[in-house]
Amino acid sequence: MSSFQNKIIIITAPSGAGKTSITRYLLEKYPELAFSISAATRSKRAYETDGVDYYFLSAEDFKQRIQQNEFAEWEMVYEGKYYGTLKSELQRIWDNHQCPLLDIDVKGAIHVQQQYPESSLTMFIEPPSVDELKRRLESRGTETVESLQARVNKASYEISFKHHFNKIIVNDDLSKACKEADQIIRDFLGI
Repeated sequence: MSSFQNKIIIITAPSGAGKTSITRYLLEKYPELAFSISAATRSKRAYETDGVDYYFLSAEDFKQRIQQNEFAEWEMVYEGKYYGTLKSELQRIWDNHQCPLLDIDVKGAIHVQQQYPESSLTMFIEPPSVDELKRRLESRGTETVESLQARVNKASYEISFKHHFNKIIVNDDLSKACKEADQIIRDFLGI
């Protein structure tokens, strides 16, 4: 299993494209993979656990860690809300003889890919269309009219970067997209 040392798998997509569902599928299937827990400055939700769902940090602590070069990538994803991947988290997973699986935003994925060009695999999960993405987000019932429009606009922008990634998976059928991701992972890890 030491062949996973320094390998990284990154799954990215606009919100609502299905990356979390595909990530869960892969993590359940492959014990060789470990979910890379992101750091975030947003408030912890009632059902979330620090160190399991995210490493919840204060904005001050997050900025200090940026200054100390502790992140493989970080972004201010929404105004005042920072998210990032700690280098120590990647090392924790490698030390456990596993391959980190990152479920991160498009800009963060590009930054990690640039830092680990020879050892990273990036997969972009693309919705069948922006209209379908909007329908999926609406069906969640969690968005205001304004936040829905902001997410749709952001998704259109993020889709324009899809060709920066190693693989593009169009998620028009979740089962098919999971199987496609599965084969890509097997080829990358040689399992």
